[in-house]
Parts: sequence; structure tokens; C-alpha cells
Amino acid sequence: MDFKLLMVFVDQDRTDKVLDAARKAGATGATIINNAQGQGLKPHLTFFGLEFMASRSVILILVESNRADAVLDAAAEAGGLDDSLDTGVALELDVNRALGLGEHIKALQASPSRS
Repeated sequence: MDFKLLMVFVDQDRTDKVLDAARKAGATGATIINNAQGQGLKPHLTFFGLEFMASRSVILILVESNRADAVLDAAAEAGGLDDSLDTGVALELDVNRALGLGEHIKALQASPSRS
């Protein structure tokens, strides 16, 4: 079975919406890393001249390849990701090997593909 790793970087207040949309689109689970910080194209300066970095979530979703497009599109829409600054980023990576997925694979084989 082929898998993709979807990585979604969004403001923490959008995490639940992204997770719900991903599950409805066919994801069987996710790992969430909270309180991530990063820098964008332009720094957000506070009135003290310090850079403000809002807390973000990094959502990692390992998904069967034929469901990847639907899950990534649903996550991006739910997260409000677009081409403007500061909305977040979503990306897809190929997975060469994955272990520890026996129960997930059984569940995927028992459910119809949503592609």
C-alpha cells in the first residue's frame, strides 16, 4: 500500500476544523504538534518593535495515496489556506516506507476508497 505524508501548518485556532475536514475526506488519523513557531516572508512587528510569532499547529497526516488529494484539498479549505500571506501552508510528501500501520491498513481495506 502506498502512502503520502500531508503536512499542514495553520494557526492553532484552525486545528480542529482541519482535523474534522481531513477525517471526513478519508484520513484515518493525524499527529498534531502544537506551539510551533516560524517566520514568514515579512516579520510581524509589535508596537515595541519585537517580532510577533503566533502559535501554529503542524498537523501530520499519513494517508493512503489515492486519498491524498481529497484530504489535502479538504484540509486546505478548512484551514482557510490561500495564496495570501499568513494563512498557512500545506504540502504533500512521498513516503517510501511506513511501519506500525497494521490496524490502519485493515480499516482502509475494509472501507471504500473516496477517490
